[in-house]
Amino acid sequence: MRILQRLTFGLCLAAGGALGGQAAAHPDVLNIVSWGGTYTASQMLAFVNPYRATTEQPVQVDRYAGGLTEIRDQVIARNVSWDVVDVGLADAVRGCREGLFEPLDHGELPNGPGGLTPEEDFLDGMLQECAVGQNVFSNVIAYDVQRYEARQSPPSTAADFFNTRTYPGRRGMRTNPRGNLELALIADGVAAGEVYDVLSTDAGLKRAFDKLRTIAPSIVWWEGAGDPERLLEKQRVGMTTAFNGRLQRAITRDGRPFEIIWDGQTYDYELWAVVKGTRHRRDAMDFIAFASQPARQAAQANFIYYGPARESAMELVEPGVRELLPTAEANLETAVRIDHAWWADRQRELDRRFAEFVDSAKSAAGTSLFGVGTAR
Repeated sequence: MRILQRLTFGLCLAAGGALGGQAAAHPDVLNIVSWGGTYTASQMLAFVNPYRATTEQPVQVDRYAGGLTEIRDQVIARNVSWDVVDVGLADAVRGCREGLFEPLDHGELPNGPGGLTPEEDFLDGMLQECAVGQNVFSNVIAYDVQRYEARQSPPSTAADFFNTRTYPGRRGMRTNPRGNLELALIADGVAAGEVYDVLSTDAGLKRAFDKLRTIAPSIVWWEGAGDPERLLEKQRVGMTTAFNGRLQRAITRDGRPFEIIWDGQTYDYELWAVVKGTRHRRDAMDFIAFASQPARQAAQANFIYYGPARESAMELVEPGVRELLPTAEANLETAVRIDHAWWADRQRELDRRFAEFVDSAKSAAGTSLFGVGTAR
């Protein structure tokens, strides 16, 4: 078997993984593009390296920063070097509408146990015209256990994140309105199922921003997925929002003294898409079908603590891991699924308003952005 290795991926030592940068792919290689970091490590172990064992097709994994710009440039120039791309749900839908991704036949995906069809087995919204669901990730609150261990009761709710009197310390928050506005309303007493109804009104948006302003001087802003863990380790913050996977690994695998609060989690989907005009459409779909097996999705969940896209895969996740996933029943009680249709109509305006809020909050705190941004 031919395997193109460009850079040894340290987290995949035994599995023999490889990760490339943003260089052009060799024309004979199936080029899979993802986010890098621990997230791509999970894909190497669960999908890529096991797939390599089944095919003579050389496979390479490259890293990108997300978004559609690079994909759009390749498609417009008719010089497509990326084949399979890991995308968020919003980019999957928008890219399909723009003709940047190939339509996919969900009938080519494997059935689940007992003959469950993909339509019956995948979570709602995971099967898109041009994309196939991979996992569910979540934005949660995490806190430093040692900072609050002397208190009678530790923080446990979204409201506690905004309560700097009872739980003093700075707060880490991502420089993105998506997820933060929803969290602010839940902390202010809005039921999860009513968040977008409230946000759809001028009064509701004002309420969310007003809630954020209550902690504006205490916010340390972050962009990269590894930033929250470092903020907690360096004791720069007492609590921070964070992607659940990396924080859970830090807790479970590395013994970090952190705790996750699931109240008010906002969860989202990651999917596979095939770039329009690829020379490897057949191999790309073969890879996606392989990665869509319930056992493969469960293997990723066991490594990075993101929920699998298929319901049947949840039964294959290790028992001690299931309750730590965004899709565990107890963790979904006050969860909000990001509404991409809602955001599509308002993203530009809310990006502007949130940027203004971030600037004012930085001025109030006398701080600048933490970190330089890293992949999930």
